Amino acid sequence: MTIALKAARIFDGKADRIESEGVVLIEGEEIAACGPGLRIPAGAERIDLGDVTLCPGFIDAHTHLTVGVKSYNEFFIDRFRQHVAEKAYQAAVNARLTLEAGFTTVRDVGCLYPASFIDVSLRNAIARGQLPGPRMLVAINLLGATGGHSDRNAGLHFRATGRESDYTDGIADSPAGLRKAVRFNVKYGADVIKFCASGGVMSLADEVDTPQLTLDEMTAVVDEAHRLRKRVAVHCHGDSAARDAVEAGVDSLEHGTFLHDQTLEAMKARGVYLVPTLLVQHQLGRGLDRLPPELAVKARHAIEAAPGMVRRALAIGVKIALGTDSGVCRHGINAREMGLLVQAGMSPLAALRSATSVNAELLGLAGKIGTLEAGKRADIVAVPGDPGEDIRATEKVVFVMKDGKVARNARR
Repeated sequence: MTIALKAARIFDGKADRIESEGVVLIEGEEIAACGPGLRIPAGAERIDLGDVTLCPGFIDAHTHLTVGVKSYNEFFIDRFRQHVAEKAYQAAVNARLTLEAGFTTVRDVGCLYPASFIDVSLRNAIARGQLPGPRMLVAINLLGATGGHSDRNAGLHFRATGRESDYTDGIADSPAGLRKAVRFNVKYGADVIKFCASGGVMSLADEVDTPQLTLDEMTAVVDEAHRLRKRVAVHCHGDSAARDAVEAGVDSLEHGTFLHDQTLEAMKARGVYLVPTLLVQHQLGRGLDRLPPELAVKARHAIEAAPGMVRRALAIGVKIALGTDSGVCRHGINAREMGLLVQAGMSPLAALRSATSVNAELLGLAGKIGTLEAGKRADIVAVPGDPGEDIRATEKVVFVMKDGKVARNARR
């Protein structure tokens, strides 16, 4: 049976305008036809959503669905206290919240529980229809150096952890060791490779902008991943490490908080996407007093620098993809990132494209998702009013369809 979605407006994910009288026809799991004023065939199941805008399903390029949002101390304690199954149940809740917020696809860039493979299991369960959630591309372990941002044991007493981190946790200290870590991740189901080039905000043993891998080590990660046909995301706040990561050939740079113009110019020239994750810094800024003092200092510096960096990246013409770092911030509020991008100088429709067609290109899925076109997956969301006039309408999703199945309909 054909399903016909009808709404006051439609945004196809690539245009620079929103059209009136939107109609999308769905057959099975795919879009059969769409456009303004399209004729609805006799016998179609009609869903009239009223004064809303139909959009492609949103995509978040930087999530951690396996992590529940808690205070830093609770997260730290739960790492040692919770069984893997309990973490998995929470991940399923996080996935449902994300889907209901209109995000039908996510790139999950690190499980944060080494060797648990919760992200792989969650991806597979969703793909089999056993759980509601977004389509997932997963990274398994975050790769990086001993004592760096990826090292979950960094900053802890050796006897508290029982053993040193190794390649099965994503940790290595040579080009050969990091190649082995890439192969380990791919062997156990990784869709994308993520490594940490610089320090991070939420890690105890490093400065936020210090380089943590050599150029040779980064090049080995990228070369091995690309050889295995996997794209590479790099966690990086500092400019020096970012320059090396761009030279190494990464596909996207996550955070980028302290980037200089010269590095942004190099990213534009090489086609490297920037995923600025403004939402997580916005959320951290509301709770600095609940962080350990050494983390609060790093967070404050990042919060102050990030919006200016995004404005400069926009002026230079760097491709900007939407990512939230949900897991470190609350699940289900992912669309707030669009509002923060607009505050930093992006137009509302450019912010919408960053969450749809731009992210589909970054993930290598532009042939399947990211736009409303015949032959694409029937991933469709509806938001009240006109998001071109008020981007925060994307935070109030009233209808979600994924693969032709209705996941949420608040207008019913």
